[in-house]
Amino acid sequence: MALKIRLRRMGAKKQPFYRLVVAEESSPRDGRFVEEIGYYNPTRQPPVVQIDQEKAVLWLRRGAQPTDTARALLKRAGVFQALRGGTAQPANG
Repeated sequence: MALKIRLRRMGAKKQPFYRLVVAEESSPRDGRFVEEIGYYNPTRQPPVVQIDQEKAVLWLRRGAQPTDTARALLKRAGVFQALRGGTAQPANG
């Protein structure tokens, strides 16, 4: 069971809103997931990124692999800095 940290699309047509979830690699994009760890709203100015760092670090330590987009959002939120043991600042957009 390979786990991925990836985006799950929500919202209406032409108004995307994404949830950052931990899901099995074989499940569909908007299908079953194990846990929700945050969200991303690209329609706001500036875009809003809210991630639960404790949950994200926990799943990364358990071996979950982020997709390229999820990796960029986790970097922006300072999760990788927290993973290495540094002090992380919450992302405000």
